[in-house]
Amino acid sequence: MSIINAHGGDLELIERKYNIPKNELINFSGNVNPLGISEHIKKSIIKNVDCICQYPDVSYLSLRKNISDYTNVNYEYIIPGNGATELISLFIKTISPKSSIIISPSYSEYEREIKLNNGTVSLYPLKEKDSFILNVEDFISFIPNDTNMIILCNPNNPTGTAVCVSDMEILLRYCLKKNIYVMIDETYIEFTDSIENFSSVSLISSYKNLFIVRGTAKFFAVPGLRLGYGICSDKKILDAVNSKKDPWSVNIFASIAGEVMFSDNEYIKKTKKIISNERKKVINELKSWKNIKVFETESNFLLIKILNKNITSDEVFKKMIAKKMIIRDASNFAFLGNNYLRFCFLMPEQNKMLLTHLKSIIECNV
Repeated sequence: MSIINAHGGDLELIERKYNIPKNELINFSGNVNPLGISEHIKKSIIKNVDCICQYPDVSYLSLRKNISDYTNVNYEYIIPGNGATELISLFIKTISPKSSIIISPSYSEYEREIKLNNGTVSLYPLKEKDSFILNVEDFISFIPNDTNMIILCNPNNPTGTAVCVSDMEILLRYCLKKNIYVMIDETYIEFTDSIENFSSVSLISSYKNLFIVRGTAKFFAVPGLRLGYGICSDKKILDAVNSKKDPWSVNIFASIAGEVMFSDNEYIKKTKKIISNERKKVINELKSWKNIKVFETESNFLLIKILNKNITSDEVFKKMIAKKMIIRDASNFAFLGNNYLRFCFLMPEQNKMLLTHLKSIIECNV
């Protein structure tokens, strides 16, 4: 496995490769909330630690009702899973699409899962001239008649761009007529300033061809907990997904945490404020530089293009590792070259440090 292909900046892998203790590394590649785990989750798990002697409720009724309150969706439309990745895999296995389109560049697991299920994949490229924002009309004209499934991440990783609800409905309406399933990965949706403008949850009752996936790893800073959930209004699809899902795939601590995190309004508001403020500050600073191009983002991470021809994204990555900072060399994403970088927003002092070192590498290496 190459370093740049490690999910979320694999700290153990980098520790072994560069002989830097992982606790000394600042991870700008993982896209995880810099606040860390909520105190409410910690206290709840500690208080209920003896629950490890019990099986979770196989129907996860209480967890589903908490997610229902959080999303304002009927709890019967909700299926918890062992992270968003399990649900992505299960939905693809359930539909078993012969021909799929993935809006790209994007998360590599989508394509991997489709191919594991003997499906073929076409990649629709988001265009730099459009600032990597999806042109829905152009995309619809691209869709072949034999398409079974469309997958998109919203906001998209690694571009940070997002499709608004009105445009998404145009796409869903077309796909419903053509019997095409649409899977939307909303892992990063909570980081947007206006979730109601971008989340497709409000459309779930109207479009039975829609399957929404969300995780908790990034926004709630619990990647090791492995908790995600899917939303779909087609009971047949949900029953089919459930039939393929291992019982108790969500462990008891993940279930307990899920019953607390979605109502932790103080943590949610604090996260949104920090990310929104740091996003504005970092983007404003980067726009003053001469040797990069900045792409606007709706998420907690940012894609930039290096205009300086004397240095590549891999070289910047290695120079930043020497400073004990991990950023993402985005060259291995589809349609991106060796001059794209992605990094997330952490705490103000960490972001300031990142910008200082990046500037000395990119702006001064002329």
